[in-house]
Amino acid sequence: MSVDPPPGGFAGPAKRSITIAGHKTSITLEPIFWRALESAAAARGLPLSALVAQVDALRIETDDPPNLASALRSWVFSEARSENYSQ
Repeated sequence: MSVDPPPGGFAGPAKRSITIAGHKTSITLEPIFWRALESAAAARGLPLSALVAQVDALRIETDDPPNLASALRSWVFSEARSENYSQ
């Protein structure tokens, strides 16, 4: 069995500025993660910043919070796995 590149090919991380809870922050993620977050936000009828803020709030509540980019990648991966299992 072979593997295929991700949709859009391999791409390095892209930095974006986003406002969370009233303050601006920069987040660096690969484009495939940005696209997944945008899709998840649209599916929930939320602006991207609102979805990121929700994930950030969950991240902060953990005993040993990872950085925000890591939390977002983990959340996106978990969401994708949940969707695959529910189909």
